Amino acid sequence: MWRASDEIIAKGTALAADALEAAEADIRFEDGHFVVSGTDRAIGLLEIAALGREKNRPIDTYHAWKREHLTFPNGAHVVEVEIDRDTGRVSLARYTAVDDYGVLVNPMIASGQAHGAMAQGVGQALLEHATYDAQSGQMVAASFMDYAMPRADDLPSFDLGFNGTPCTTNPLGVKGCGEAGAIAAFPAIANAILDALAPLGVKDFEGPSTPAHVWQAMQAAR
Repeated sequence: MWRASDEIIAKGTALAADALEAAEADIRFEDGHFVVSGTDRAIGLLEIAALGREKNRPIDTYHAWKREHLTFPNGAHVVEVEIDRDTGRVSLARYTAVDDYGVLVNPMIASGQAHGAMAQGVGQALLEHATYDAQSGQMVAASFMDYAMPRADDLPSFDLGFNGTPCTTNPLGVKGCGEAGAIAAFPAIANAILDALAPLGVKDFEGPSTPAHVWQAMQAAR
């Protein structure tokens, strides 16, 4: 889209120069209009598009771009948990994250995606578990009555920050952010739980960290 836009502006600049009787070098594109520098003479993008079709010089553009390199977002997620000794229930006391998604085109959307991904990671770490019938292979956790999804009261208020380093392999400097929180949340939570249980002698256990699993691990360690 970025590169196609550059091509559209270049085509529109040539048409605008003709329409406004100015040199192409004097035409600049800003706020949806082609403007003659130093004057108030301008013509809108949609007008130029219509003019281009009339003159059989459409500004419609197709641009194919093949990505040569992947982007690599990175970050640090830190979780503090509290565990009830009697029930094994894990509560997320604090969740702090700083992520590098390169240039943020829309910070609000990036924050929303990060929050959703972290919630997904919380679900994987604490709640979600697919179980199957040993004889038939039929999934028995096949509805939300049997498969626990994270809800608002399972989540703390996320403390999220961004420290972006522009990516060098695409023109916008962007990096992917959609699933980064889900990747980071699970090990952050699991490590926090193991750190809390280490004084009791718990070294590892199979997730998710439901109250029953955590309680059983504490009892076995004792």
